[in-house]
Amino acid sequence: MNPTMLVAILMIPFFFLLLARRKVISQKEALLPSPPRLPFIGNLHQLGSIPHRSLYKLSKQHGPLMLLHLGSVRTLVVSSPKIVEEVIRNNDLVFATRPMSKLLDAMSNNKNDIAFAQYGESWRQMKKLARTHLLSSQKVKSMSFDRAEEVSLLLENIANETSRGNGVICLTEILNSYVTNVITRLVLGSWVTREKKALLSKLSHESSTLFYEVFFEDFFPNLKWLDVLRGSDRKLENYKKNWDTLFEEIIKNHGHESKEVNGKNNTYFMGTLLDLQHDSTLGVVLTNDQIRGLTMNMIIAGIDTTSTTLDWCMAELIRNPEVMKKVHDELRKVARGEDMISEELLGQLSYLKIFIKEVIRLHPPAPLLLPRESLQECQIQGYNIPKKTRLVINAWAFGRDESYWEAPEQFKPERFFDYTVDYKGKDFYFIPFGVCRRICPGMDFSMAIIEIALANLLHRFDWSLPSGITIEDMDMDEGGEVISFRKQKLELVPTASKVN
Repeated sequence: MNPTMLVAILMIPFFFLLLARRKVISQKEALLPSPPRLPFIGNLHQLGSIPHRSLYKLSKQHGPLMLLHLGSVRTLVVSSPKIVEEVIRNNDLVFATRPMSKLLDAMSNNKNDIAFAQYGESWRQMKKLARTHLLSSQKVKSMSFDRAEEVSLLLENIANETSRGNGVICLTEILNSYVTNVITRLVLGSWVTREKKALLSKLSHESSTLFYEVFFEDFFPNLKWLDVLRGSDRKLENYKKNWDTLFEEIIKNHGHESKEVNGKNNTYFMGTLLDLQHDSTLGVVLTNDQIRGLTMNMIIAGIDTTSTTLDWCMAELIRNPEVMKKVHDELRKVARGEDMISEELLGQLSYLKIFIKEVIRLHPPAPLLLPRESLQECQIQGYNIPKKTRLVINAWAFGRDESYWEAPEQFKPERFFDYTVDYKGKDFYFIPFGVCRRICPGMDFSMAIIEIALANLLHRFDWSLPSGITIEDMDMDEGGEVISFRKQKLELVPTASKVN
């Protein structure tokens, strides 16, 4: 018999075995829970105006692991800590990368950052550099003088605003200004003008708004011309041009400010990065594009998330006066008559810290964690997941999971006295800053800004709603952006409290 014919005959059983296996896999894929979809657009219309709430409702109908088709993009949505734990323990490396998109390319300065860039050697080196030289606990502590000075200016600003008009201030705007001031100072230095700070705040907010902008090219590659027609491309180009113009000035001023604080050299992030660029012992060559990408990360990921969390904290304190009293009592006990709460005293404020945890549980700054994408085929819950499948984790849903939280809709900071749980990625039911390889390395940086401001806001002032406004009038709904801003700006009446 012809050898070729013999091989062909012997391969027939393997051919049918392969067909059978593919059939089983496709059947298994088809069993993945998925909401009914429309032709062409798939499930895009079901995201709604507030996607994390829409996805939460869908998960109640279709399960905590469901497949959505967003145009041509396969997207897994996970609403269960148990499933996320399986994904991370078995497939964290598989889902370590970010999907490619027009917006993420712009935000990552063409894949030259750590938040939005795709996984690879360059990303690993950048993350190691950021954690070691920019966001280490030692680096965060070294900037305590700057934070304290900015908090003093915040308190002075509130006192000045209160003295005008009827005593009502828009705390939301004041908190955003404070966070913008402190972050631009820590990242770029004190040279940044008021106008440039306003532009940086605007660009940070634009980033959040653009994130839910539908770019047809990302979902329907053949329809990228619609992005031009709708003006989306022009909007993105203007966004990039604003960053380009800003960075020309940043590099010109180079933000390379160092000063002696308590006998220690205090270098801002930009100065540190420029020093590292010329450090032959670093082992890698740090490019200007990478410096820009890291700087954009600190501004984009820092301003809106931090100011939003502070805003939610103050709103929840107003809605829960008994919690406000407990925080005040703790502060008076720890302060011992001092005008300011220093960072050295923050470690004694155990109730304040669990209060902030409870706020973040109910109001995670980024309700949907940044999307990931599978680098290769894998399995989750027995389902076959093809390469290039996107993964979206609904962290907002985790904070409402009755399997892990008793009475999850109730605001109760004391629950954290009973739970030895933290937000640093080890407890999968509380991951507001992400988890494992893609966890946010700047969480300690952000929390330092939040804790010192909140402690002093509550130490120096008593807070109440304007006359005629009740707790029931407060709108606690969030907007439909990637950062969970409160829809309603927080207007309050501060009254100077007696600290002695």
